Amino acid sequence: MTNTVIGKPLSRVDGAQKVTGRAKYAAEFDLPNVAYAAVVRSTISNGRVKTIDPRAAEEAGGVLAVLTHLNAPRLAYREHTGDVDPESGERLHVLQDDRINHQGQPIALIVADTLEQAAHAATLVRVTYSAQPAITDVAHASPVLPDGVQPDQPARRPSKNNRGDAGAAFAKSAVKMDQTYVIPRENHNPIEMHATIAAWDGDRLTLWDKTQWVHNTAEEIAAVFGLAPENVRVLSPFVGGAFGSGLRCWPHVTLAALGAQAAKQPVKLMLTRREMYYGVGYRPHTVQRIMLGASQDGRLEAVSHDGYQETSTYEQYTESLINATRFLHSCPNVYTRYRLAPMNVHTPTYMRAPGEVSGVFALECAVDELAVAVGVDPVELRLRNEPKQDELKNVPFSSRSTQECYRIAGERFGWRSRNPKPRSTRDGRWLIGSGMAAATYPMHYAAASAKARLMPDGTAEVSSAASDMGPGTWTSMTMVAADTLGLPVERVNFVLGDSQLPRSPAHGGSMTMASVGSAVQSACRKVRDEALARAGGDDLTHAMRRLGEPVEATADVKPGAESKRFSMHAFGAVFVEVAVDPDLGETRVRRIVGAYGAGRIVNPKLARSQCLGGMLGGIGMALMEHSIVDTRNGRVPNANLAEYAVPVHADAPALMDVIFVPEDDSHVNPLGVKGLAEIAMVGVAPAIANAIYHATNKRIRELPVTPDKLL
Repeated sequence: MTNTVIGKPLSRVDGAQKVTGRAKYAAEFDLPNVAYAAVVRSTISNGRVKTIDPRAAEEAGGVLAVLTHLNAPRLAYREHTGDVDPESGERLHVLQDDRINHQGQPIALIVADTLEQAAHAATLVRVTYSAQPAITDVAHASPVLPDGVQPDQPARRPSKNNRGDAGAAFAKSAVKMDQTYVIPRENHNPIEMHATIAAWDGDRLTLWDKTQWVHNTAEEIAAVFGLAPENVRVLSPFVGGAFGSGLRCWPHVTLAALGAQAAKQPVKLMLTRREMYYGVGYRPHTVQRIMLGASQDGRLEAVSHDGYQETSTYEQYTESLINATRFLHSCPNVYTRYRLAPMNVHTPTYMRAPGEVSGVFALECAVDELAVAVGVDPVELRLRNEPKQDELKNVPFSSRSTQECYRIAGERFGWRSRNPKPRSTRDGRWLIGSGMAAATYPMHYAAASAKARLMPDGTAEVSSAASDMGPGTWTSMTMVAADTLGLPVERVNFVLGDSQLPRSPAHGGSMTMASVGSAVQSACRKVRDEALARAGGDDLTHAMRRLGEPVEATADVKPGAESKRFSMHAFGAVFVEVAVDPDLGETRVRRIVGAYGAGRIVNPKLARSQCLGGMLGGIGMALMEHSIVDTRNGRVPNANLAEYAVPVHADAPALMDVIFVPEDDSHVNPLGVKGLAEIAMVGVAPAIANAIYHATNKRIRELPVTPDKLL
């Protein structure tokens, strides 16, 4: 059997459903007799509900139920150890007491016949508070080390790490650089808002939910309500973008189930755009101090990376902010420390390339500053500090194409032709600058299962409970199945998004292709071998016709010992050209070239699309995105798409060039893939910031780089 599908730029198999409106998202399922819910939210950040009067709401037209902490059922809230939940702390127990932990916390739920009636009744609930002092400004928080250790698949790494003696080496270095970099809070803004429809049948609950992990939602809600996990079914066939916001199961899912229980009929709860800023996490505000010591020729002698981020007072959300610094560039003396700043805010969560995209911004801006200080080209400086192995773990990389990424992307960009002097290049009145940065993201491979079923007519149905929030899971899994079975893509139907299907890991961390794809490959190989063994011959379609009955096989895959013998990461290089208006401070990204060593590329068309999305996300991070927090009360006044700026078509560069460096890495997983969704955004923001410096001779170390900072 020859490889006939993998590697081809196939269009999305679910594309027709999406463009014709036949694809159903969580809020679009039509259930008979469905009611609608609206949430009443706290207007303080810390304290207690003193009084709550729901009488006017209860008497409003169409209202079926009003739930507060005074009348809501007491819920079990059993322990749930989902991989995406913070290891330290306890999730909110919604409507279980009068305690207020953050602005926008749910304090009441209205269920009514129509959405308009529910929303109106929510305005009629009268609440008074016993407010207490709140910490809503990172500048007034007190950073602490996280409890335990920082989770980082596949290895767990401590929050503090010291290799050599960074302090002593820094003191002796000929060239020193010591700067602080700040990234504000950023919020997810997918087109599809979070929504849940809940329907009870006795003690069995069905949820149509926007989620990136159906099994996690099912198990969390089972734990909250004290149900057997098999009594909760979660359906999520299509997800309209999530970027990490759908990994956890948030309080609104519990509220939908509570509302359906109280109203004794199905209930639909859809968050508004503003509610998204208070209910489904965000990328946390980070502050990072980078100290680099180097010889006069730019060889690193000392690296210190000390960073902290905001978290809630009731949970410790951690991410891999400092991890890339420990291995991306070679240095004998490296000190890293990661801390959390507990505040009266709701818990942050994963947002595309969590940790790495923020940490690499600080690191790669600092490396660029060092290159300028020693008078060495930024690419050459990185080449001089290219490690031969992972110097943190003292193991070889399974594959590392950093140097090739620098070379290929640099050549395509025309890097050598630039004048390195800042503010030296113009196009009319525009100042032109170019910058670059390295990129990396770990290869994640988790346990996964899949089922393959061959039919007598020569078609196949393959299934796993994976999600597809837009990267093309439907298509890539269909391709792997078709390739393994030796069938045309049109004869393979892949099914996902149902917790009753074989278990898959979270649809995040760039692990879906590696994990679910490997399970699909294994299941298809098993079922093909069984069918051919039973029917004889080597043509699967003829074999199935001879058998005249379905053949089915299930496969489970999980990481092996390779993850301990090798350091497994995707690597890349990003080159950017910007134009800056010297009078208005406006920045336009003109060109981006990114080269990536990301293992096997299953579908180059989908992969390129992933990278384009990551590049645009990086533009948003660098130039636009910023959740403004009113430090008096924790409120986010720009919680809307009018005032929270995200890139639109007009912001897209004229050229976005994506290059995949060939890698044959048999160590990472059976498919040899490393993942692309996350690394595609890593490195873009620092490349833009470095290009802005080259254009203007101004270093901006606090994102986003808005016009006021350049004027």
